[in-house]
Amino acid sequence: MAKNTICVWYDKDAEAAARFYAATFPDSTVTAVRRAPADYPSGKKGDVLTVEFTVAGIPCIGLNGGTAFKHSEAFSFQIATDDQEETDRYWNAIVGNGGRESACGWCKDKWGISWQITPRVLSEAMAAGGDEARRAFEAMMGMRKIDVAAIEAARRG
Repeated sequence: MAKNTICVWYDKDAEAAARFYAATFPDSTVTAVRRAPADYPSGKKGDVLTVEFTVAGIPCIGLNGGTAFKHSEAFSFQIATDDQEETDRYWNAIVGNGGRESACGWCKDKWGISWQITPRVLSEAMAAGGDEARRAFEAMMGMRKIDVAAIEAARRG
């Protein structure tokens, strides 16, 4: 087990979520499914309790903890993309699998986890600073899924 692992709370679908992430993102896999050794507040003996998985190389544990806690945008996975095709592929996979769109490259999967699908061109523009960053930022603010061509045009002025 990694020294630092992200623990993500799910009502009851940690395994389904982990398998979706593993099928969607490169360098992602499900490494273990652990079942409850006894009844617990939100489940029974033998139910899936935790799922160990990676998302784009980041180690995670999904915990089926019940309905006590809800997700918010305070936590998100940010996936850097190289072009519009890759941006579209991840965005469409998340939104098309019961998720929903949000603003500025954010979307939520059907389990309520927030994702930032962020083309590198946007990150590069923001790092450049000055007018280039301002123009790219202003363009992004009107978008849901990031339009790489529009960000490139904004960078150029």
